[in-house]
Amino acid sequence: MSSNSMNVINYNRNQLPKREKFKNLLGGYKRSRKTEYNLPKASTKQLKEIGKRLKEERKVRMLKVILFTIILSVFLLIGFTYLTDVLIN
Repeated sequence: MSSNSMNVINYNRNQLPKREKFKNLLGGYKRSRKTEYNLPKASTKQLKEIGKRLKEERKVRMLKVILFTIILSVFLLIGFTYLTDVLIN
């Protein structure tokens, strides 16, 4: 082995302990720190309005997805029939 490769191996070996301490930390660097949320208070009327608005948004999004799927499938069907017609003739 050349001395260059030995330097790389030793460098990598020196990096191992530093990588070990960052293992399995998903929420941050301090394990003792507790996540706190400062959420505003909401009345039942506000919660119902939010629920209605979310349902409407979900309906609109689902309608868009269905229309996009139908349009895409029609284009694919037209393209497929065109290709088969070209290949047959």
